[in-house]
Amino acid sequence: MLRPVITATALIALAGSSLAYAQHNFGSGGGFTDDQPRFEQRHRLSAADVSAFADARIAALKAGLQLTPDQTKNWPQFEQAVRDLVQLRIQRLQERQASDQQSPGTPFERLSQRADNMAKTSAALKKIADAGAPLYQSLNDDQKSRFVRLARMLRPHHMRGGHGWGEDRRDG
Repeated sequence: MLRPVITATALIALAGSSLAYAQHNFGSGGGFTDDQPRFEQRHRLSAADVSAFADARIAALKAGLQLTPDQTKNWPQFEQAVRDLVQLRIQRLQERQASDQQSPGTPFERLSQRADNMAKTSAALKKIADAGAPLYQSLNDDQKSRFVRLARMLRPHHMRGGHGWGEDRRDG
């Protein structure tokens, strides 16, 4: 007799606290109200931040590889290709910030824009692959192992999960 009463009391307490928490968050700016920006908007990186972090990551990769003079000859093409992708990302960031003020287009306009962005990202990734292959092939086994680990930090860090190089859910 005591067991069902305790179980029912626990369920009511759990359901009541969940409901109270949901109502508190919904009405205090933590939900869908317009009085505060969403988390992603409050913590969005500026173009200068993206550029500075990319510079630091590229420098860290180069330092970590400890390139020989012969290997250093292959570095500038790879670095430029990575910087081109970063610049593409910065450009998209600025476009997205400008478009946040405007109403979203039709679903097909957004789809077309996303396809264009994916094509640009594809070309930039191909450029990185083409420029990075000679560099990677010139590395010894230890450097290759470090490259794999260190190159992970070149990928942008997103709040909603790790997408690939320069990809973003909103802009492809």
